[in-house]
Amino acid sequence: MSLERLNQYRIMWVIVYFDLPTETKKDKRAYQDFRKALQKDGFRMMQYSVYFRHCNSRENAEVHKRRVKNNMPAKGNIIVFEITDAQFGRMEFYNGYKRTQTKENPQQLEMF
Repeated sequence: MSLERLNQYRIMWVIVYFDLPTETKKDKRAYQDFRKALQKDGFRMMQYSVYFRHCNSRENAEVHKRRVKNNMPAKGNIIVFEITDAQFGRMEFYNGYKRTQTKENPQQLEMF
């Protein structure tokens, strides 16, 4: 297997799905704090309650998954999973009844 092909499987995308209650002021605050923590950690919104982040390695993905877990509110449901760069590239996005495809994967800049 070529080095380029191996790198496709090492580069990961972490995706977070969440369904959090917003009935009370306390619930709404927890929801907002969780979303802000995701954004601060470099996650971008794909849809409401669906956020994604690019990671250069599986180890880096584990760091961000732990951060999500540490910022979880007391109530609600959260799903965190990772997919490879190749799998992410095969996603198809539809808007209404028209099919749209992204030209490129979103770029994630990381500062060391």
